[in-house]
Amino acid sequence: MLSFLLSLEEADGGSVPVMNDTVRGPQSYFPSIEATYGKPVEHWFSVLEGHKDKAHMEMVAELKTAHGLGHGHGRGHANALVAYFRAQTPTS
Repeated sequence: MLSFLLSLEEADGGSVPVMNDTVRGPQSYFPSIEATYGKPVEHWFSVLEGHKDKAHMEMVAELKTAHGLGHGHGRGHANALVAYFRAQTPTS
């Protein structure tokens, strides 16, 4: 689920809502994650699938320690992946 900003644009003499393609939230990190680690975010979601029973910060720690998302923006990258994954994954 992507976050979008709404703006107003003049069209046919009135105002209509138009979606702005500015990405906000955890998914704003996705291009950097893919460029930094050379794998699509779907790869990281499949890794997280195996740890979905863990708490948020335990999942972050797993990405950092076992998969190397711990350099530079690593914590932010791991946090963004976990936050997005948990928001998209139904809880049991």
